[in-house]
Formats: sequence, structure tokens, C-alpha cells
Amino acid sequence: MYPEELVYPMRKQLTDQGFDELKSTDDVENMISNKGTTLVVVNSVCGCAAANARPGAITSLANDKKPDHLTTVFAGVDREAVEKVRYYLAPFPPSSPAIALFKDGELVHMLERHHIEGRAAEMISQNLKGAMNAYCGEPA
Repeated sequence: MYPEELVYPMRKQLTDQGFDELKSTDDVENMISNKGTTLVVVNSVCGCAAANARPGAITSLANDKKPDHLTTVFAGVDREAVEKVRYYLAPFPPSSPAIALFKDGELVHMLERHHIEGRAAEMISQNLKGAMNAYCGEPA
């Protein structure tokens, strides 16, 4: 487990943009029961989370169609919540960082670490925008 003072700024990068933290299995169950679309960022302390995953997820929100719900869970910190999220990410193996889009509780789009590592944040953002355009509702 990573100490909270280490991960706080990494959490804050997403929560400052409106992402709700999933810290328990109940939080994850509530997220899965959401109607509409939910973006889940499996956050991590690794460099590819800092340089690619978090910035890519954040900049993807500059899109006409957006998820109804934004959530995040922290690998290596929120153990039970991460395990529960990974249960819903099956058949994909555990991966952090990772970014998933759910629609009405069903996984519809997934970016695993190997889709994130070594790719520019802008490339990740464009990938997510494509998924949002395919699965999210009409612009507000």
C-alpha cells in the first residue's frame, strides 16, 4: 500500500476535474448500477499514469459527448475497490493504469496499460473521445 501523502496529488489531479473516488466495494457496486455512461480511471503511481493516462482522460472531456459519471480508483491503495472494479473489467487481466467506459453497467470500451504506456496523452484522449462519441448520449 502506498502512503496517502504520496498518492494525494495523483488523486487530486482527477478529483479536481470532477472524478469521484471509488474507495470501497459499495462505491464500485453503486458505480456499476449507474444508468448511462461511466468513465473509470484505474489510477496508478507509475509514470505512464502521470504522463499519459490522467492527462489523456482529463483532456478527453473536452468533447461534445461526455460520460454521465466520472470515477477513479487507485491501484495499490484502494485494494478492495480495485479488486471489485477488476471483476467488472473481465475478461481483461488486471492492469494499471487502465481506463474503462461502462454503459448501463456493461463494459463497452477498455484501455489497458499496454494501450497507455508509450502513447501520448493526446492519442489516449482521441481514443476516449471516439468511445464517448459512440456510447455517450447527446451533447447537453
